[in-house]
Amino acid sequence: MKKTLVLKINSQKPETEKIRIAANFIKKGGLVAFPTETVYGLGADALNPKAVLALFEAKRRPLDNPPIVHVGNPKDVHRLTREIPPKAEMLMKTFWPGPLTFIFKRSEIVPDVTVCGLDTIAIRMPNHKVALALIRESGCPIAAPSANLAGKPSPTTAKHVLNDFEGRIYAVLDAGPTRIGVESTVLDVTVEPPQILRPGGTPYEALKRILGRVELHPVAVADKEVTVDEARSPGVKHKHYAPNAEVIVVEGEVSAIISKVRELAEFYAKEGKIVGVLATDETADYYRAGVVKSLGSRSDLAVIAKNLFRLLREFDSEGVNIIIAEGVPLEGLGLAVMNRLRKASGYKIVKASG
Repeated sequence: MKKTLVLKINSQKPETEKIRIAANFIKKGGLVAFPTETVYGLGADALNPKAVLALFEAKRRPLDNPPIVHVGNPKDVHRLTREIPPKAEMLMKTFWPGPLTFIFKRSEIVPDVTVCGLDTIAIRMPNHKVALALIRESGCPIAAPSANLAGKPSPTTAKHVLNDFEGRIYAVLDAGPTRIGVESTVLDVTVEPPQILRPGGTPYEALKRILGRVELHPVAVADKEVTVDEARSPGVKHKHYAPNAEVIVVEGEVSAIISKVRELAEFYAKEGKIVGVLATDETADYYRAGVVKSLGSRSDLAVIAKNLFRLLREFDSEGVNIIIAEGVPLEGLGLAVMNRLRKASGYKIVKASG
């Protein structure tokens, strides 16, 4: 493969011919990157073991880290699963299409490699017209982890995808930046009460309103390394979302965060490091050292989530050695943002106190 075909496509009215070209690659066992409302995914026919194995190889993804299988219709779930609990049916009606992935018991038609040998499968229906058109035209469920090399920040634009995969995948459908910017929430409905394995685009609070009881897996809210023997979900077991630069997360009250970030930035600058500060609109002016970027306002966690991965990649392109990132509140999409930041740092977290 010499060059990856870039198909610029209308996000609201996807051109049929371009969808057909991409779907034909999928049907032949090829890999195609495509936009969802969360991040760009790297897709393969979920029922074709060779294609899924090629997906793992392209991403350099460990073979014990199962991808999410994307469907184009809620009815498609029935053939991929052994049962759909009533709670899941209710949530699918409420949140699909959307950034909510379910862990179900898998059916026998699902190849072992697609689920990393587990007896469960992760499934979602994305809320993006291009993604849905591609899945439907391909005529198969599509296994699609985020379209980045394993461990790196997830891609929110086609350019991010090409940075990692130019010449290594058949095509990318370029529909512009993604809307949400962090991956889907993963909810295990094979246990009672249902358990969030990865916080994401559907907030914990929204699920709690409907379910009454929903648990957060320890790894979803961890501020230190948690040992996981078996990963039922992406984003649980391995280091994820990390730029090339070292990341340190500073958590606490805003005034204490500002003071500690300034102190750390000064310390690393004196060591000769190129320092990046991942700040917010309310705090960015307090910092002088190195490269300062704002995620957005602390009062709008949706904007912060949308900007997170893009800014981490920008720091890398600007040659930053160390990123000192402010913590944000653990509520709404903030829980997903902090899950990603903590994992990106390898749990190098400084608790700032006033």
